[in-house]
Formats: sequence, C-alpha cells, structure tokens
Amino acid sequence: MTTDMAFMILARNESGRSKDPTTKVGAVIVDVCGEFISSGHNAFPCGVVEDERLHDRKLKNEIVVHAEPNAILLAERDLRGATIYVTHTPCCRCAGLIIQAGIKRVVTNPPSPEFLERWGESLKLTRNLFAEAGVVYFELNRE
Repeated sequence: MTTDMAFMILARNESGRSKDPTTKVGAVIVDVCGEFISSGHNAFPCGVVEDERLHDRKLKNEIVVHAEPNAILLAERDLRGATIYVTHTPCCRCAGLIIQAGIKRVVTNPPSPEFLERWGESLKLTRNLFAEAGVVYFELNRE
C-alpha cells in the first residue's frame, strides 16, 4: 500500500464522522515529512445543532463547513508545503483556502458522475486555480 493510499484511508475514516445524509467528506493534512497534522470532515459549525436542516440540501449547503477548512483550522500550525488528502475533489472555495494556506499538493479520488453533475463547474475552476497557483493535483485510481 502506498503512503497516498494509507492517508486516503484515514480521510475516508474521517468522512464517517460526518452526519450529512448525502455526502460525507473527510480531509487529512500531512507535512512535508509525511507526518500527520490534522483532519476534518464536513459538518455544521461547532455549537450549531445538526438537526432537520441536514435534510434540506439548499439550507445545509449554506450552513455546513467543508472538510478542508475544518482540517486547515484545526491544524494550528504552518501548512506551507503540506499535502491534503480529501475524499472528494475540493470545490473552488475550498481550493482558494487550500492555496492561501500554502498547501502544495492535493490528493483526492476521481469524482463520481453524480458528484460531477452537482459540482462539475466548480471542479473545473478548482483544477484551474490549482494549476495557476502551482498546487499539484492528483487523483488516486479507484480500486
């Protein structure tokens, strides 16, 4: 098993903590030496009750904090040069945060057709932003 696959398994495990009924996303950040820094999953902000709003997709999408910013905020240290492992391709807003944090490598799974249908335009912008900012974007092969 490669290091990338091992950290992606950790990200997948982290995604299991999400209470989102439709899309569970996990993220893991490691430093340039491959040491674990932090993890996060998509969830409502701390202190906000995860209630019936989880089942209203439009409202949920307005409230939820994505896995990537949760992992970045929990890191509490310099992330320049780090790698983030994410179970789903980051949206363009998260891409901006990843770039701004100094993360230089993003490893994810290829998006499913259903995910592309909902997030396709954002994902195109994500890839363009990463390329422009010099962030390496890598999709692991599905097993």
